Amino acid sequence: MSLDLLQFYRACNPSKPIDMSASEREKYYIDFSAVRSRNIIDELQANITLFSPNTATCQLFAGHIGCGKSTELLYLKSILEDAGFYVVYFEASQLLDLADVDIGEILLAIATYLSQHFPPAIAPEATGIWQSLLREIWKVFNREFQLGSMPHSVQIATETLQKENQHPSLSSELRTISTYAKHSPELRWKLRQYLEPRLNLILQAINTEVIEPAMIDLQQQGYKGLVTIVDNLDRLEAIEKPWGRLQTEYLFVDRAEQLCKLNCHMVYAIPLTLIFSTEFGRLVQRFGSDPKVLPAIPVRDRRGQIFPPGIDLLQQMVLARAFPDVARERRLERLPQVFDNAQPLERLCYISGGHPRNLLRLLHRWIEKERQLPLSRNVLEVAIRERCHQLLLSLSEPEKDLLRRVADRQRISPTENSQLLLHNLFVFEYQDEDGSWFDLNPILLEAPAFAR
Repeated sequence: MSLDLLQFYRACNPSKPIDMSASEREKYYIDFSAVRSRNIIDELQANITLFSPNTATCQLFAGHIGCGKSTELLYLKSILEDAGFYVVYFEASQLLDLADVDIGEILLAIATYLSQHFPPAIAPEATGIWQSLLREIWKVFNREFQLGSMPHSVQIATETLQKENQHPSLSSELRTISTYAKHSPELRWKLRQYLEPRLNLILQAINTEVIEPAMIDLQQQGYKGLVTIVDNLDRLEAIEKPWGRLQTEYLFVDRAEQLCKLNCHMVYAIPLTLIFSTEFGRLVQRFGSDPKVLPAIPVRDRRGQIFPPGIDLLQQMVLARAFPDVARERRLERLPQVFDNAQPLERLCYISGGHPRNLLRLLHRWIEKERQLPLSRNVLEVAIRERCHQLLLSLSEPEKDLLRRVADRQRISPTENSQLLLHNLFVFEYQDEDGSWFDLNPILLEAPAFAR
């Protein structure tokens, strides 16, 4: 049976993590740990299941945006579930404006998703501490809406909470509040003013009225514990707060105490730039352990030589999307259905720098340009030149000089512009038995300004 172009195109969507259900995991998931020098997901799992199954832990997970963190976190979710834990995974960007976030909004988002994802029989209602908190929050919101323009849902929520014998769903109330706050800077500011002096009360409400009752019920159902995975906080923008503090450092250093006070296992995705911040030491002290960093997949070694094991696994990642129902050892035989020979696929994997989303984005563009199978090398080269040109346009001469210095030294210092280097995907981090090292995005090396 021939490969369907549209089906392959959809399977290579760079914005969609692969399905980690038991049946799909075996088809699509590629384990890159052997070439990344360590199995970081096993380390995160062991800290929960082996070293601290009955005591809450708080772990940090970092890496380039698009390097596969969401896929790995979903894999972590699946293996923790296999080990008997109840796991709630969510993307913080669904409820938060990542350009403007405060700690209270993160805590409300966690409470929202926990209460939403518990089994219906144990889903918490808006009672006790939550009832009084929500009633006051709605009053704050009501004062912000002009007379006659109050959304109907706000009116209903306020009226319901004012009736002592009616207890609405906690998750629906919190989701509505978070949605309004996300899309209205004015409401977000008012909510922040209300939440800040009540953070300890909010933590108490989450622990005593959401987490702890659920833990009792979950353990009665045979679960070993509760794990919450908060993804996408790595996408927080490193903007300055009004008082001059970077948002990323404010949330994960200054407010780390609140993030660590939840009475279940927590895993947070954090911005990679924090690893290279002068605040890194304080970050480690506040959380009590080093963040786990997911490196890119090496396509070259630190001496600049092609690294075949990394390229081979990246090829498997592409072929899995083309032939998910074919045994892994047989997929390579079907390569001629996708590419006119083996060289274009090898070239694609190399030029991606071992960055999965870069690879899939370039493959997507390649398919869009060629619009037929098998894909040819000539069209790939056009897509590569376009991407190289896009990257160069965003760089000034001083920034190019900085990139050349990083490439020569293979390291980044805290005083350098890590936001430019890492967040914009000009530089990738790799790991081998000798530790971490850095190299330029191989697409940049196509330009004469960076040619070696």
